[in-house]
Amino acid sequence: MGTQRQVKRRRVFYLPGYDPIHPRRYRELYRKEGRDQASISGYEISLSPKSHDSANYGWHVDAVIQEEPCTADVDVLVWSDIVRNSMETGILGTYAQLVRTSWTYIAPGALRRLMWLRKGPVIAALYPIVMLLLQLLAACIVAGLAAWALSRAHPLAAWAGLAAIPAALMWFRSKDAKLYAYYLMHDYAYSAQHGGANPPELEARMAEFGDMIAEALTSGDTDEVLVVGHSSGAHLGVSILADLIRAGRVPAGGPALGFLTLGQVVPMVSFLPEAHRLRADLQYLSTREELAWVDVTAPGDGCAFALCDPVAVSGVAPSDQKWPLVFSAAFTQTLSPERWEELRRQYFRLHFQYLCAFDRPKDYDYFQITAGPMTLADRYRGRVASRSRIDIPASKFTSVAA
Repeated sequence: MGTQRQVKRRRVFYLPGYDPIHPRRYRELYRKEGRDQASISGYEISLSPKSHDSANYGWHVDAVIQEEPCTADVDVLVWSDIVRNSMETGILGTYAQLVRTSWTYIAPGALRRLMWLRKGPVIAALYPIVMLLLQLLAACIVAGLAAWALSRAHPLAAWAGLAAIPAALMWFRSKDAKLYAYYLMHDYAYSAQHGGANPPELEARMAEFGDMIAEALTSGDTDEVLVVGHSSGAHLGVSILADLIRAGRVPAGGPALGFLTLGQVVPMVSFLPEAHRLRADLQYLSTREELAWVDVTAPGDGCAFALCDPVAVSGVAPSDQKWPLVFSAAFTQTLSPERWEELRRQYFRLHFQYLCAFDRPKDYDYFQITAGPMTLADRYRGRVASRSRIDIPASKFTSVAA
């Protein structure tokens, strides 16, 4: 990877997962958690409005870490509008998604093979199916009771009880901010709708993201370009960077290129029959010298495929595989017992812990990675993969060409 270089200026491109909420949430999360981590670890970090022209939402970071000043400009690669559009299916449409998505994963055996890896994310995938079916059952029970009560007044009035079904389903839908059943159903349905291939509107947006990253790589005023893919944003990042390198858009002698994947769910897509592009991109990116790719998960995150090498488990690892470096954020060790006890049952919050402060940090610190004086490659040079890394091929589908 060459000699160690000090980073004074960094461009960070954060690629979120399937999230319909405005990206300002990520700025406020960075502000709050960065302040907390700086206090714990003894460095300085502050946020201000971004200092460069960009259509993306973002912010500027000034930090002094290890007594070295460093600045970072963070851009959020926004696709929340695509997410919101995909969620506008209504109640009947969501139940139709339930049937189609279940068939997509169960019929070819993908769900069974995913269970071989980690049960947590598969349970998370089954949760919306079970919850929506329970909601439908509850609505039918309510309708049955209403029909029985109305029939006592007049036999024909019993039919009016059926109106309780849509009413009950709408009530459940209104509570989804706490239940997450509809949100998760839309999430898995979006990835599965084309059998693992990216929808056209997403491919177009990914090409735009690639152009933005390519511009940063040739700007001449940056020491490192760091792409961070969180959750389903990880597999989008794989394809975006593979496209850039194939096209020769990562200049030799330019800024260091780092790729950090956090809480990845790559197998949920790469195990599907039509995910030829993703599998090809995983295979290609895993051998490249143009970047450093580090994959961080944690067994405590029940929504991620913790410690699963996304290339190897997808069955496309080449003999000269170099990336990713897979290791654990080790929540049970890097969070104090009190903090872990507080968070351990907050499953969705734990899926975002990679972006947050650790009160007993080890060698993973999101804020030092994104705003510190070392490149991603230098920070983890010599770091060995976690011993419990899972690298056994598990996917039935391994084709890399349609």
